[in-house]
Amino acid sequence: MSSRPDIDVRPITENEFPDWLRAVNTGFLRPPTPSDTELAARRAQFTPGRYLGAFDGDRCVATFKSFPQELTAVGGAPVPADAVTGVTVTATHRRRGLLTRMMAQDLAAAKERGDVVATLIAAEYPIYGRYGFGPATSMSEWTVDVPRTGLDRRRPAPEDGGRIDLVEAEDVRKFGPELHERLRRTQPGAVSRDEVWWRVNTGALRYGSSWTEPFYAVYRSASGEVEGLVSYESDDNWHDKRPHNTVEVNWLIAATPAGERALWHYLCSIDWITQVKSGWRGPDDLLPLYLPDPRAARITTRSDWLWVRILDVVRALEARTYDRAGALVLEVVDRAGLAGGRFLLEVSARDASCTPTTRDAELVLDVADLASLWLGDESALRLAALGRVREERAGAAREADALLRTSGRPWCPDMF
Repeated sequence: MSSRPDIDVRPITENEFPDWLRAVNTGFLRPPTPSDTELAARRAQFTPGRYLGAFDGDRCVATFKSFPQELTAVGGAPVPADAVTGVTVTATHRRRGLLTRMMAQDLAAAKERGDVVATLIAAEYPIYGRYGFGPATSMSEWTVDVPRTGLDRRRPAPEDGGRIDLVEAEDVRKFGPELHERLRRTQPGAVSRDEVWWRVNTGALRYGSSWTEPFYAVYRSASGEVEGLVSYESDDNWHDKRPHNTVEVNWLIAATPAGERALWHYLCSIDWITQVKSGWRGPDDLLPLYLPDPRAARITTRSDWLWVRILDVVRALEARTYDRAGALVLEVVDRAGLAGGRFLLEVSARDASCTPTTRDAELVLDVADLASLWLGDESALRLAALGRVREERAGAAREADALLRTSGRPWCPDMF
């Protein structure tokens, strides 16, 4: 069913923000009316033009928000991204094309601004492929059975001369951003964190009453440099007068394997803790291998995570690095008309170039599938087997894998 012409889709004004936020809460099945605290905190982030709403009369019935972001490409280069969040359609107004209209407005504006990609975390898998988004990273969550790890809990201190200290929220806001930047520069798929992120995740900015103060631990190397940081919480669970408590990791970032190892060992050494839940980790995370018995860690969740929509094929393919030389002609199909065309990708030992071309296509693929290949996690051969990529030259999919796939898998540590 198409949307009725009297439903107006447009950027909201600041005066309409409370109604927009009520619609967001309704869409996410939260209590609709925001508290004064939540309204004030979220209103402080309001950016004209980046908040869209669909209005049936005076009532906001669908919402859409985007904000500027940087996404790390393969090789470490940051590319400008249009980060999409706050997407809802009220149950009374589904199947009327409201999301399609909002998405078209936002992506056109992002293209005009010069964003290379758009990004989002998809709550539901089937929705965003039709808008040109493809799953570009995945995540795993691990549960560690602490008694089984084989770690000597009597020796929790790092054995490399470093140290772990508990710190306060204000300390995290001081050195956390720089540490995250060190990680982001080396991790394809990572995204930028602004000041608001650090304030929200350390309790300086609170949207509601759900905030629970976590613990923060920092790892410093023998030279005193901050190399790792973790935010975690614990429950209080006893059976037969014995503790069976679980540590829940909110987030853990580290600039070095030593820092990461030390923090996981620390979490497994805390008194009364019998289980550690890792939070969102990369699909090839080293966590199990940091333990004497890797089987003590089991995967409890594995899922797609960051979705990417390419808006500029040339800049996206030229922004990343490649491990070998080669050339490939790609036919990119984009039903929205934002990034389609035929492109010659040429990679040498020095650099890569991507140019529009009239040469015969060697590989034909949808822009959503190119997004899945761009960060190096997906295989063109796999997509060809599924009928989503078409070879016009025999061996082109294998050549695409040789060029685009990476030895380490991309990972986005963040939800947004």
